[in-house]
Formats: sequence, structure tokens, C-alpha cells
Amino acid sequence: MGSEPAPLRYIDIGINLTDPIFRGEYHGTQRHDDDFEDVIKRGLDAGCKKFMVTGSDLKESEHAVEIAKAHPDLCYATIGVHPCSAKHFDAHPSGPDALLSALKDLAISAKAAGHAVAFGEIGLDYDRLFLTPKDQQLKYFEAQLAIAVEVQLPLFLHSRAAAEDFERLLGAKLDALPKRGLVHSFTGTLEEMQRVVDMGFDVGVNGCSMKTEENIAVVRAIPLTNLQIETDGPWCEMRPSHASAAYLKDAPPLPKAVKKERFVKGAMVKGRNEPATIPHVAYAIAKIKDVTVEEVCDAAWKNSVKMFGLGETV
Repeated sequence: MGSEPAPLRYIDIGINLTDPIFRGEYHGTQRHDDDFEDVIKRGLDAGCKKFMVTGSDLKESEHAVEIAKAHPDLCYATIGVHPCSAKHFDAHPSGPDALLSALKDLAISAKAAGHAVAFGEIGLDYDRLFLTPKDQQLKYFEAQLAIAVEVQLPLFLHSRAAAEDFERLLGAKLDALPKRGLVHSFTGTLEEMQRVVDMGFDVGVNGCSMKTEENIAVVRAIPLTNLQIETDGPWCEMRPSHASAAYLKDAPPLPKAVKKERFVKGAMVKGRNEPATIPHVAYAIAKIKDVTVEEVCDAAWKNSVKMFGLGETV
């Protein structure tokens, strides 16, 4: 008799567990019970062994560190200010330098304590300039890259419709950032992906990375040596209308999901993505690349552990 294959294991390198939606709160209104711990349990049951909790401004980065403290060896924080929140710097009551200083102090202390494993989410987003204008995004991406050089954590990066400026600012600091990092929730072109990989960065793939046929072609070309996987929950769920749906025929069923108005303990909430869906990301990538899901999971696990540590060794 052959032995049973080892169960698949996953690391969700991008999960926004600081979002109030995971506490049952939608747009400031409590719609159902706080099911945060159930979300984590479903992730664990699906084989997700580690969660990287995204920090997208100072307050959320502090919250991510608190989640990491409360869930040792399981949750780890990233620390940074998202490009769409870069206007926070100029709005800070004590000025932008005070916010930059607070961010650096948090990153240094949380890194030393083992709670923070990446600096970010930082980068550029020209799709949503209505949230923060381009000049502020550029200024504070550059300022945060300077902090990253001091802190020496791998980068957790965001790039949307801004490849030229993104690569220019990042390229100027490459020699000072030997740990590199990854561009998460990647939705760029094939050429942009290849340039990111050539710079020594990994590529994070989730549901948003596999919406279109063009996206599928990019995922097919990502080297397994540079691939990491994520859900980016509560966003970026995989939908039947996405190009990825054609690659899920052999994927395991997801836990039951109900509308938030019909919330029941133990069920996922429709429209709220969470770590329990990460197997579908891996299964779709495997079918797209025509490799086994074991190969995808093994490569992604090794790449994430090599880059971020996460209390594991490769």
C-alpha cells in the first residue's frame, strides 16, 4: 500500500484581517456576530498554516501587529502606508515627518519582536487617484522606500497602472534592499511581470490576478521560483464570471457561504473573501500552468518562507 499524500499547505501572504468586516461590521454598522476566530479556523481547516496580515496605514499596521501578538506563530504583520492612503502623511496633525517616524519605530520594534515580517503595503496606484493624487503617492512611496532601507524587511508592494514610475523608484533603491520582496495582487502585463522578476521580486497571485484571459497568460508565465499565493480577503474573491473559473473543475468545494443577512455561525459570508478560499487560487494556478497543485503549493510555501521567515525553515 502506498502512503497517503501529505495534505496541501498554504501561506496566505495577503489577508486584510484588520478590516471590520471580519468582525461582522459593514460600513460602520454591526450586521452579524464577530466571527474573526471562525475565519481563522476555516483557514486552518483548509490547510492555511500562516497568515500575513496587511498593514495599509499606521493605525491598521498597529492593529496587524496586535493580531500577530494574539496569534503567535500563525499571524504576522506587514507595516506601511498604502498608496491610496498616502494623503494621511500631509494630513497628520504633527506633519508628515512625524508619521514617517512613527511608522519606522513601529517597523523596527515589531521586526525585533518577530511580529512584523514585511514593510508595506507601499507602492503606487494610478487607478484610484481620486483617493490620493499622484504627486503625494510618488513623494511618500519614495519616503517609505527610504525607511525600508533602514528597517531591512522584505517589501510588500502594490502597483496598479503605474509600472513606469513604480519600477523607476524601486530600481533606484535595489542595491540597498537585498531582501527584495514581492508585488502582491499582481494584475500587470506580461512584460511588467517579467521586469519585476528580473529585478529579483516575487509575484503575489490571487483572484484579482486571474480575472481576464490576459491575466491568465501572465500567471502561466510566472516562474514557480517567483510565485506566492494570497486571497487579499475580504476582496479579490474568485467569481464564476472570471477567466479563472474554467480552471477550477478539480478544485475542492469551499465551505458553505450565506448572505450576511442570513448569517449562521460556521458559514462563510457571500461576497467576503477569506483565507479558506486559498485552495482555489492554488488549483487554478496549477491548471493554468499545467503542473500539479502539489508543485504550486510546494513552490509557494518555500518562496514565502525563504522571503519572510514566518517561524519556518525551508
